[in-house]
Formats: sequence, C-alpha cells, structure tokens
Amino acid sequence: MLPLAIITITLALVLYTVGVWAERIQKTLRWWHVVFFGLGLAADTTGTLMMTAIAGERRDAGIQANAANVLMAWTGTFAILLMAVHLVWAIVVLVRGRERELHTFHRFSIIVWAVWLIPYVAGAAGSMAG
Repeated sequence: MLPLAIITITLALVLYTVGVWAERIQKTLRWWHVVFFGLGLAADTTGTLMMTAIAGERRDAGIQANAANVLMAWTGTFAILLMAVHLVWAIVVLVRGRERELHTFHRFSIIVWAVWLIPYVAGAAGSMAG
C-alpha cells in the first residue's frame, strides 16, 4: 500500500500546485483552479488516510515513529484543514464575483500551498530516514 500512498500524495502535489500557480500566473481566480484545489485536496486526503493506516500497522508491529513522521502527522492534519478552508473560500470568492477578491486570492493560495509543502517534505524525509 505504501507505493500507492506515495503516488497519491505526489498526485496531490501536482494537482494542487497546478491550481495554485496557474491562478497566480493568470492573476485571477477561475473555476478550473478550484477544481484543481478540490482534486488536490481529495488526493491528499486519500493519500494521508493510506499513510495513517500504514503508520498504524507499523505501530502495531512495535516500530516507533521518527520525529519527521510525527511532524508530518501534525502538519499534515493542519494542512488538510487549511486546504479545505481554502477550497470553500475560493468558492465563496467566485460566487461573490468581487473583482478585487478574484485578483488577490492568489496571496492566500500561495500561503496555503507553502504550508502544505511542510508535511510533504517531512513525509519524504521521514520515509528516507527509515
């Protein structure tokens, strides 16, 4: 299950990155960006649930989590919640259609994306550490 979880989390990185950076480059929020935010969130949540199951199996086998894995768990949960808030807020901004919000939303997107990278990098470091 680990290879599938890694692929799913990496797919989340690709999808979310495309949505966030396309929005930044285009300088206005569009519905297709929101679709990529949602797909990235879905992939991240799925991959995280798989990783949680794997961690539970390792814990049951008596294998201790390292510091990077603990950091990934806490920041990963926070990042998923933040991604969900980001998605909902993007929908609100699009529905309201206020030009200023549509053109400045990317600032929030970049922050959420950067926060999301913390558990991604921590997870990669944790898997390399053993």
